Amino acid sequence: MSDFWAGYLSGALGIVIGNPLDVIKVRLQAGNRTDASTTSHLSRFEKASSLVRGAAAPILGYGALNAILFVAYNRTLKSIDSSITDTTNPDGVSLSKIWIAGAVGGMASWTVSSPTEFIKCRAQLDSRPEVSSWTVVKDIYRHRGWRGLYYGGSITGARDAIGYGFYFWSYELCKRLMTTENESSNQATLKVLLCGGIAGIVTWGSVFPLDMVKTRLQAQTMHDHVGEAAEGRALLGRSRRTLNSFQIAREVYRAEGVRAFYRGLGICSIRAFIVNAVQWAAYEWLMKALSSPGVAHGVPAEGGI
Repeated sequence: MSDFWAGYLSGALGIVIGNPLDVIKVRLQAGNRTDASTTSHLSRFEKASSLVRGAAAPILGYGALNAILFVAYNRTLKSIDSSITDTTNPDGVSLSKIWIAGAVGGMASWTVSSPTEFIKCRAQLDSRPEVSSWTVVKDIYRHRGWRGLYYGGSITGARDAIGYGFYFWSYELCKRLMTTENESSNQATLKVLLCGGIAGIVTWGSVFPLDMVKTRLQAQTMHDHVGEAAEGRALLGRSRRTLNSFQIAREVYRAEGVRAFYRGLGICSIRAFIVNAVQWAAYEWLMKALSSPGVAHGVPAEGGI
């Protein structure tokens, strides 16, 4: 139970810290630049409240996501290698096995991450004043039903599987490369911060094109709301035609080139390093505070891959 609460609280902290940069990242990915100048685009960030849009859904959802991720990762890693006794220190275990276990954990967390990501994306792109995650949920349900919360679920699942595979893989690789004998407490803390931050950057670098396509796929639903018809047309290049992931990728490449798939990666990398460094440090501290000696625990997820 301690690993659940440590993961939940550290994940919530990561969302609070990283959401302002995540809002910017999502809007850059959506490509809303066709009929707005830089000044008018930035004016949408004048109110501080706009920078925390969409945070409610991840904060509420990532507790369950982390719990599912931890259990799936730990069980999968132990089933792959029965010699493992402590999944937090899988020394000697093949990094490929760690990647597979992370990918399985990512897929298992899809049931929570898919609707959470959709709600967050819609809330961050919505220009209506004082919009909330609950407002977005009601809009989605009104136009698409409860199944509509999983719109874009396939590409979200692919992103999570690949991303969490590299997340656990890169974190463990970084720890092994930085391990030294007679490590002091300060060195151990610095290692957690650096490895967590690096793992976040590696994760997003591995799946950013998928995340961009997911954002544009989900941005298409903005025209569900009558008041957002103009916004929806702008995000779709002034088309109401609904495209699938492959069609979006093809049209983006044709119209904007390869660079469009990585638009916002810089701000996302800064966010990823800060969020994951703080989240890992918070998680380790919380585990020490909540766990009794000898209790095995899992590893934290990145709040909002």
